[in-house]
Amino acid sequence: MEKKILVADKIAASGLKHLKEQPGFKVDQILDLDEAGLCQTVPGYHAILVRSAVKITGKVIDAADKLQVIGRAGIGVDNIDVTRATERGIAVLNTPNANATTTAELALAHIMSLSRSLPEADRSVREGKWERSKFMGSELANKTLGIFGYGNIGRIVASRAKALNMKVAAYDPFVNQDVFAADGVSNMTLDELVAASDYITIHCPLNDKTRKVFNAERLAAMKPGARIVNCARGGVIDEDALYEALKSGKLAGAALDVFENEPPKGSKLLELPNIVFTPHLGASTSEAQTTAGLEIAQQVATYLQTGEPVNAINLPPVSAAELIKLNPYLTLAQRLGKLIGPMVEKNISHLEVALWGDAAERDIRSISTEALVGYLGAHMSVPVNRVNAAHIAKQQGISVTEARCAEHPDYRSTVCLTATHGDKTTTVEGTLFERRHPRLVRIDEYEIETALKGNLIISKHIDQPGVVAAISTVLAERKINISRMQLGNGNHSERAIMVIEISAAVDDKVMEKLRQIKPITWITQVSL
Repeated sequence: MEKKILVADKIAASGLKHLKEQPGFKVDQILDLDEAGLCQTVPGYHAILVRSAVKITGKVIDAADKLQVIGRAGIGVDNIDVTRATERGIAVLNTPNANATTTAELALAHIMSLSRSLPEADRSVREGKWERSKFMGSELANKTLGIFGYGNIGRIVASRAKALNMKVAAYDPFVNQDVFAADGVSNMTLDELVAASDYITIHCPLNDKTRKVFNAERLAAMKPGARIVNCARGGVIDEDALYEALKSGKLAGAALDVFENEPPKGSKLLELPNIVFTPHLGASTSEAQTTAGLEIAQQVATYLQTGEPVNAINLPPVSAAELIKLNPYLTLAQRLGKLIGPMVEKNISHLEVALWGDAAERDIRSISTEALVGYLGAHMSVPVNRVNAAHIAKQQGISVTEARCAEHPDYRSTVCLTATHGDKTTTVEGTLFERRHPRLVRIDEYEIETALKGNLIISKHIDQPGVVAAISTVLAERKINISRMQLGNGNHSERAIMVIEISAAVDDKVMEKLRQIKPITWITQVSL
């Protein structure tokens, strides 16, 4: 089936070329679309590519009927409603490394510019002045640079700053202490960083935890005469508080590439001489634009072609090589999840996913997510896939635990699901024959081996003669063929379980007639 891709922003020509060269893709570049225009245009498209200017709002996402992936040529995704995309099962990809070097270099350029008053000195010379004593600068060597956010950009800034003989400290609660130690960077709390730094440079996303984190209190806690640089996202610094800190002389200077409102028309900050502005130039080098455009085109193409989520915001990272090994287990987990649905009496509150043997070497999060896809897909009116399954499970009050186990006593590997519903649990376990054919091997305490495919009828009954014949008679009356039948005994010899694969699904009347067979205590149907 042809995949339609909408490029709604200007990206590198190499990126467009790559998409158009892929077989089975139809690529349209339509620029200058506002929200209403996007809502009218997006139906029918499987992918959208944007940069920072175009906003993919919840309304745009809701208007899309076939959308599978949104690609952002750049690192920030605050112009995309990631939450709504996740709810709709749409992957969001970005290019976190493409703009890293150029943004880090801009931050360092601002640090140097602030230290030597370069823009103001330039204006002075152009005005015919020669004010050497006015522009007394400050050396960077032996000064402390505090980095707020130690991701790719922060780490590049750190390495460059160390080459300038600066002392480097950083705050990032999501980075392991070993990483800071290996880089020779001091790991500080935020309060320690604020108090110790001569310069602070910001390299973090904008979210509820970082919004206006540099408020009046934090700016007041900085060293007198310190400087602050923001090339990340507007809104991390409280601009009103920054104005007061600069005007009072508490801070010697600031440099902003990003603002709460862009452009910052009417901002009080524009009145101050000790602040330097650039118009969101963090990614604005020819090298970065080319890299970001090509990378996002390649990532979107890969996702549509193979499902590999390179740099996905809302999916676990799985390489193409791992995905090949993982796919049979994903199929097994999904079918087990779908199987367990009609077997529980109430909505489940907890799902345990255990991997045994060789399966334990695979990515467990992906496998547990696929089990949720199987279970939820049969119950929800909205489409469920690996993007939104965990989100929907959380909304439904379903918790998930995962476990890896040692060698299985009977099989090379198995996937085992245990669902809690009310005060009961239901367990299903499956394996792979020849590492690719999903097989059921256990239901609760019953060992039973059969193929996980087709239309299945599963029953529990008192173990006595005549049950198989009675079921066969009911199915024969409806001209339903039995493809295969497997029986198993549990720990109690008087109880048995039966799994029958039939040629076609049966209606409710047939199921009711089967329920009336006296030895049967429970029966259900599932199509895999």
